[in-house]
Amino acid sequence: MEFVVEMLNIRKEFPGVVANDDITLQLRKGEIHALLGENGAGKSTLMSILFGMYQPDCGTIKINGEQVKIANPNVANKLGIGMVHQHFKLVSNFTVTENIILGNELKKGFVLNINGAARRIEELSKRYGLNVDPHAKIEDISVGMQQRVEILKMLYRDAEVLILDEPSAVLTPQEIEELGKIMLSLIAEGKSIILITHKLKEIKAVANRCTVIRRGKTIGTVDVATTGELKMAEMMVGRNVSFKVDKEGSRPGEVILKLDGLTVNNNKNVPGLKNFSLDVRAGEIVGIAGVEGNGQTELVEAITGLRKVESGRIEIDGHDITRESIRGRIQKGIAHIPEDRQKRGLVLDYTLEENMILQIYNRKPFAKRGILNKAAIRKYASGILESFDVRSGRGPLSLSRSLSGGNQQKAIIGREIELDPGLLIAVQPTRGLDVGSIEYIHKRLIEHRNRGKAVLLISLELDEVLNVSDRIAVLNNGELIGVVNASETNENDIGLMMAGVGNGGDQ
Repeated sequence: MEFVVEMLNIRKEFPGVVANDDITLQLRKGEIHALLGENGAGKSTLMSILFGMYQPDCGTIKINGEQVKIANPNVANKLGIGMVHQHFKLVSNFTVTENIILGNELKKGFVLNINGAARRIEELSKRYGLNVDPHAKIEDISVGMQQRVEILKMLYRDAEVLILDEPSAVLTPQEIEELGKIMLSLIAEGKSIILITHKLKEIKAVANRCTVIRRGKTIGTVDVATTGELKMAEMMVGRNVSFKVDKEGSRPGEVILKLDGLTVNNNKNVPGLKNFSLDVRAGEIVGIAGVEGNGQTELVEAITGLRKVESGRIEIDGHDITRESIRGRIQKGIAHIPEDRQKRGLVLDYTLEENMILQIYNRKPFAKRGILNKAAIRKYASGILESFDVRSGRGPLSLSRSLSGGNQQKAIIGREIELDPGLLIAVQPTRGLDVGSIEYIHKRLIEHRNRGKAVLLISLELDEVLNVSDRIAVLNNGELIGVVNASETNENDIGLMMAGVGNGGDQ
């Protein structure tokens, strides 16, 4: 019996969209099998079918060689299939143990046996090198730890087949490395893993085989060891993809954003950003490099008006906006692509067209004497969706929550760039996007710069910061370590500065 899971000729249609069109995927026992495809290719839909969240319109599923019908996730759990979703399904004010046993409680007589469960969780955590504290509250632990809790939740239910949906989209580089080790230790214990991703580096690092799907169809299954990244990228996107960003040197003009001695408190009410000064000029992209949690959030929220400044000044085009309202800042030409697209980027229960005019619904031509002009709104929104290739079932009328994460991201970026802001603050703009979309977004950021606008790019992807930025400011522990020209530095030097070692170059 070679395959633990076989999904044969699966088809799934939603209103206006064929998500899976005759897809076949076969998982061998003890392998890490990557499922690769661009945003909206149908990866998550296919896995939701395997996990019993959707029923296929056609096709068969076999588990250990026997045909099954997976009516709901409980059936999937009984068949030994577990899934870690892209957006975790955890109750934030419950402990780790309470989350793991939820729906699967150990009882002594009629009493909940929390201690027994915690002991078992601790054993599992040790065995797979997960280092999770069973008594910690979810809201107090890092995103990377929350993901391990989701993995433990599956192991606690004796899952043999683990589906990980874009597990690295929310992790720091160090956590990604640790996740790789965890996956390999799961395989060593005889588990089998399906890894949904569009990060080629990651596939090369851990996967054995890789099935590529594009626009809902299977393109093929390849052996990872013998297939190059460029080949996989081409299978995924259907054309050659360049990993290098084409750009001419910048021609910076006058200062658009001036930060002078900025100190901003973090959520614990102690300075998260300390005495920070930086200029961003028209016609340049300044990248902020740093390990997550070193003051990036405080910096962005201070400039956008989401967080109060303790001391120092923020100027836009020479105007002091340190105490300006958020709407006032938008009117002065600041646009913001936020880090968390679901929390801060979109109103999920609004349609796409409603989301496209959130900042400008009260301006002409979208409103007249307080009445919205639907036709003008639709025309404007449709233009953005088309030019940024935002794929959805019903175009501008689609509910934002119905889109894949990558398409939500493209919609937000389109909305912000369309405002033609003097200062565009892009935080993790390509988080969770596939190579084709990343290439496009980078191009748009550079075009924005070439039109004489200022861009502040905050990203945890070092190669993105190096590739796209003209100058790079390095943050460590809330302080500016130094500013260097992107063309005169490399990943190693920046890495040392991020760790607080190494020189800062000239200001």
